[in-house]
Amino acid sequence: MFKHIKKDLPASIVVFFVALPLCLGIALASGAPLFSGLIAGIIGGIVVGALSGSQIGVSGPAAGLAAIVLTAIGTLGGYQNFLVAVVLGGIIQLVFGFLKAGIIAYYFPSSVIKGMLTGIGIIIILKQIPHFFGYDADPEGDWAFFQVDGENTFSEIINSINYISPGATLIAVIGLAILILWSTVLTKKSKIFELVQGPLVAVVIGIVYYSITQGNQTWGIAAEHLVKVPVPDSLESFLGFFSFPNFGAITNTEVWITAFTIALVASLETLLCVEATDKLDPEKRTTPTNRELIAQGIGNTMSGLIGGLPVTQVIVRSSANIQSGGKTKASAIIHGFFLLGSVILIPTLLNMIPLSVLAAILFIVGYKLAKPSLFKSMYHAGWKQFVPFVVTVVGIVFTDLLVGISLGLLVGIVVVLIKSYQNSHFLHIEEKDGELHKIKMTLAEEVTFFNKGAILKELDNIPENSYLTLDVRKTRYLDNDIVEILDDFRSKAKNRNIDIKIISERGEVENPESYIEFFNLRPKKTA
Repeated sequence: MFKHIKKDLPASIVVFFVALPLCLGIALASGAPLFSGLIAGIIGGIVVGALSGSQIGVSGPAAGLAAIVLTAIGTLGGYQNFLVAVVLGGIIQLVFGFLKAGIIAYYFPSSVIKGMLTGIGIIIILKQIPHFFGYDADPEGDWAFFQVDGENTFSEIINSINYISPGATLIAVIGLAILILWSTVLTKKSKIFELVQGPLVAVVIGIVYYSITQGNQTWGIAAEHLVKVPVPDSLESFLGFFSFPNFGAITNTEVWITAFTIALVASLETLLCVEATDKLDPEKRTTPTNRELIAQGIGNTMSGLIGGLPVTQVIVRSSANIQSGGKTKASAIIHGFFLLGSVILIPTLLNMIPLSVLAAILFIVGYKLAKPSLFKSMYHAGWKQFVPFVVTVVGIVFTDLLVGISLGLLVGIVVVLIKSYQNSHFLHIEEKDGELHKIKMTLAEEVTFFNKGAILKELDNIPENSYLTLDVRKTRYLDNDIVEILDDFRSKAKNRNIDIKIISERGEVENPESYIEFFNLRPKKTA
């Protein structure tokens, strides 16, 4: 695991700086204690990172669950009752894993996964614009279009124009310049620039800038524009940050409903992220999805037991890990230890990091996920790839991750139905012998009820005085609905003087008395 430590260690530092504000922001957006987000980040890094089969995936608190958590804390009567639902949700995920429900991941269309990555990239950029200029009304990690501060993504950007902080903006621009210079020029000059990552340098300069300009009315950075890690003043106060579930609420039906909701949504988000992360992986490794569900289940159970938020694999952290050169799961685990160690040892120093510098780091992450060249390549791939891709992107930007994915999947299914409709058969008019039309229809390997409309249309268009050859030698599955269509067409064929010859692997037959008997199907019982 530590064979690539020279790559994994620098990557883990970048992931740490990306994860830190997101852990705190998601906790704030969820209406939970701030420390609960850090607990989820630590568990996601260390525990899930160690148990997962993913080499480059990184887990942490789930932004997609923020609205569910916010509502559940109120309806269940407090945060400790909600933690029971988190623990139960983790156990349900374990059951999903043992039942091998992870196979669902393999049914997400590639166009939708690429749309998800691009949509998240665009959302990251749009959401970070206010933070870049020092307007931090909406917490980090709130990825939904309609935000917890009452604004939406675009109105927040417009509002930020009236609240630009010169100091926060200046250091953000400096940080962004460092990141661009580091990735495009310096890393090619010397290996030292690969070991010391640009984001670390940007953060250090941000801390130095804050310290130097402290108290300056124009160029200083106010406390509300800095990271806000809870600072314990003693071991007792540190232990007080942890919350524990009230298992007396386990008999509450609402707790179980919330638990199942958490398990289902967290599992879907994780499986989507696994598919997306595997696509981004330069080495194209495949993550065992059932093992991932088991790892996430154990992680959520542990997180709930000590006061943490629900955990999923997260594309923002995972993509930052890949972009920073992470090679193995060591980077995810080390980032978890960084979160743990920094909260215990240097929380005051962390609270000197300007949010605008972290926004600059996320700008780069977002851009690499949503490169304009991807739109071009998807367009050239044809409308069947481009339409689900665009719908997913637009859905994520204007709603949230799960709604956007659902819309993309829905369009993807419609595209599959259209393709199935078009590819059910091949029709060839062989020749016309006087008044007799010779026509050959070759059915596809699988013909389902989706193909009813296309085949029925072709049969109705066959002219009178025709000789139809129906070739089913390559057909491995013929739906009962299609056989019934053929059986119903038998009487029409007689009236229109159409003879039919069936060619199958069992031989040839002309004008069979019953297609249902020929294909060895039982007729449907009539009421």
